Amino acid sequence: MENGQKQWRFQGNKELNPASAISLRGVIDLVIGNLSTDDPRPTIPLGNGDPSQFACFKTSTIAEDAIVDALHSAKYNGYEPTVGVLSARRAIADYLNRDLTYKLSADDIYLTSGCTQAIEVALAVIGRPGANILLPRPGFTFYESRAGYGHLQVRHFNLLPDKGWEADLDAVEALVNDNTVAMVIINPGNPCGSVYSSDHLKRHSLCAIGSIGSIVPVLTLGSKSKRWLVPGWRLDWLVTTDPNGIFKKSRIVESITGYLNISTDPATFIQGAVPQILENTKDDFFSKMIVTLREAADKCYDGIKEVPCLTIPKKPEGSMFVMLAKEESVIIVPAGMAFGMKNWLQITFACEISALEEGLRRIKALYQRHVKKA
Repeated sequence: MENGQKQWRFQGNKELNPASAISLRGVIDLVIGNLSTDDPRPTIPLGNGDPSQFACFKTSTIAEDAIVDALHSAKYNGYEPTVGVLSARRAIADYLNRDLTYKLSADDIYLTSGCTQAIEVALAVIGRPGANILLPRPGFTFYESRAGYGHLQVRHFNLLPDKGWEADLDAVEALVNDNTVAMVIINPGNPCGSVYSSDHLKRHSLCAIGSIGSIVPVLTLGSKSKRWLVPGWRLDWLVTTDPNGIFKKSRIVESITGYLNISTDPATFIQGAVPQILENTKDDFFSKMIVTLREAADKCYDGIKEVPCLTIPKKPEGSMFVMLAKEESVIIVPAGMAFGMKNWLQITFACEISALEEGLRRIKALYQRHVKKA
């Protein structure tokens, strides 16, 4: 008791606030909080890459039917191993093996509740006191949020806009020391929308899954969310590419299983639908999606070039974002807050073409209104 007041022994975890502040969701929440309540126009969401809210980005009927079949089978109503349903892990290994020289098995696949959980697992198992990790700047903010929360030191290497967002190779070499435990490669780039060439990947050991797995062990994060346009289904995966058994010798594999044993699992019926989804989805589903995204990317690129105060160094090639809202009710991401890139913006074009065009018109109107005042 203090001055007659009862003193509680618990309080909020202060470390969560700075971690959340640099997360993409935290930044978008801040932007949404500044929207004008007096503007009758619908808000244009050009900040968060969630295509599922737009009719032009609808998942395949194959995927929907697979979910229904998994539910009706009554095989996936109970608990499953924390690493994931075996049939789903085997199907993912077979799916990835189509493009690999080193062949994966089900034991190399770990199912996670979204790619964010895969990031949590990866950073948790490699972390140790004094360790550091190399992150691209700009890059997907959740890596930095989780690294900071887990007391993993972050060292940034820059992606160069005038070189198509390739990594600064000299900086990468200079950052590595005896405490460096990993380097993060995001390809296709998020938030830049760039795609590394195979030559660029090889020249500085930026490795896609399987490409140089014989040289270094690789943890790869994969996703069904965006490829099938269902981020709310929360099923993604973590893959160990490790033909030399380094992860096993260093007990990383054991740590992954241990972390998943104290964490949450993806819904079992979603896992049960994976084999049918991967096996039966036709190429035309992806082709149509790529056509829609390419049209939106062109519209976005051309629209931004019409605003004199904005520049876009490279047209997006392999994602739903470009790098570059209070008055116009347009949600875009200030990259200074989210990605450590002052005077840059992130815009997603994974939306209806009409919404994208309207959002770009409003951005242009904002510029024209303020340039006159200047």
